[in-house]
Amino acid sequence: MSYSTYTEDFIEGLYTKLDILLPHQLDLNVIAHKLGIIVYFWDNPSQVLFLGGRAYIFLDKELSPRQLWQEFCHELCHVLLHSGSQEKMPYSWIEYQEWKANNFMLQACIPTFMLNKINLPESEDKAIQLIQELFNVEWDLAYRRLEQYKNNKLLYELDIKTAAKFS
Repeated sequence: MSYSTYTEDFIEGLYTKLDILLPHQLDLNVIAHKLGIIVYFWDNPSQVLFLGGRAYIFLDKELSPRQLWQEFCHELCHVLLHSGSQEKMPYSWIEYQEWKANNFMLQACIPTFMLNKINLPESEDKAIQLIQELFNVEWDLAYRRLEQYKNNKLLYELDIKTAAKFS
């Protein structure tokens, strides 16, 4: 038995439904097409727009391919899990949505169900490099995701050990 978060389960279900099961299949254009989302590249910061019942993701065309993938996953959270215009929201709610979108981005760029199938090197630097290459993300994101992944595994193992003491 293993523990997973709502976000991990949501992303695994979404990608499985879209028949995206391996890191090399993670492509913003493919995902957008399968979800019926229109993607535009422009000269402004990335954002989402809903118009006529349709979702549009606008991505800053000056970003690198890795940054575009990361920005797409951040904006995808807003499309799939958020509603309403941030222009009319209290600042604290905007902060909350942005925090959620950043966490979603970590998980969507480097899904746990895919990461679980990879034999990560013992060396942290080599593990980060492998994640960076397999999932087409920047070093910083690969580092943060690896730390999150290791911490979650550690917490799960501690929960199992604690539960065993009381059974």
